[in-house]
Amino acid sequence: MPRVQLDDLTFTYPRGGHRLTGVTLTVEESEVCCLLGPNGAGKTTLLRCLLGLLRPRQGSVRVGGHDVAALSARELARLVAYVPQSASTPFPFTALGIAVMGRTPHLRALASPSAADRRGALEQLDRLGVARLADRLFAQLSGGERQLVLLARALVQQAPVLVLDEPTAALDYGNEVRILQVITELARDGHSVIMTSHQPSHALTYSDRAVLMKDGQVVATGHPDEVVTGESLGGLYGVPVHVTGIDLHAGDGKHTVRTCVPIPAQLTPEHNGRTGRR
Repeated sequence: MPRVQLDDLTFTYPRGGHRLTGVTLTVEESEVCCLLGPNGAGKTTLLRCLLGLLRPRQGSVRVGGHDVAALSARELARLVAYVPQSASTPFPFTALGIAVMGRTPHLRALASPSAADRRGALEQLDRLGVARLADRLFAQLSGGERQLVLLARALVQQAPVLVLDEPTAALDYGNEVRILQVITELARDGHSVIMTSHQPSHALTYSDRAVLMKDGQVVATGHPDEVVTGESLGGLYGVPVHVTGIDLHAGDGKHTVRTCVPIPAQLTPEHNGRTGRR
């Protein structure tokens, strides 16, 4: 049984806007699934249905064989951890306090986190390179620092499914690479990871499955090498894109990493036709 299963998922907002139509998708154990698509494609709506925040008009969402609609918030939080694009709080929580909140689904009613819970949270902050921020107020951190703390909170939650909505959007290049490497490690440890991204290279380099979405529908799904092509990306985003392989030499031999680059306008046939170039 897939760890995450969406069957014929259909959702429409009362006042229109982003929606889903007949979305079917499975995510296995130890798999990184990357959702790609333009703004308004329905990626975040899909995540909200998976998180139980939105109730689909048709179809079902199952996690670990359980129907999300039948689970309490506490039960679902033990199965799925969520990292939003951004978050803020009016209360004076420290970074460590935010990370420790990941233990909430595992605590008895009215119980406080233990010293072991705090040590575990600090370990995850250290894993992400932000242990130095433990005593800093969350509200005073930069956007990128907050994102790392929120990921630490999700790791503390110890849920088998990790849902990330554009996890690297606010990060500098170094932290972006670190986060993607941590995501890969989590999958190797048995987590199922579902993330959205506006960077097709994330799907090519770090994911096991790519899902292309447009206008609330899945237009393609499969292994990134097969699905993420120049032609498919051009149709998805409406701009010319080139997908290529780069050979990297490591200690155990040569490895080919696929990535994509936009094709500059001056190199396109349309531009050369307008300027008379050959």
